[in-house]
Amino acid sequence: MNINLKMPKQAALSEFDVKMLLAAKLYEERKLALGYCAELAGISKRTFIELLGKYGVSLFSQTADELKSDIDNASNLFR
Repeated sequence: MNINLKMPKQAALSEFDVKMLLAAKLYEERKLALGYCAELAGISKRTFIELLGKYGVSLFSQTADELKSDIDNASNLFR
């Protein structure tokens, strides 16, 4: 699919920024896997991982509460 966007100059976004924003959001929403998102942005998986934070997306899909719950559950296994 090809998408043509006409961005206002006030947005001050490069084509790369738009691709990264879209790819990062798709990754965050679990719509596409990391490799596909990196391909969409036109970069390697490693670079995509390194840039996710800049676009406000965590590499880890769990929330802090979900992670704490997992840690608590794992701790209970060893009691």
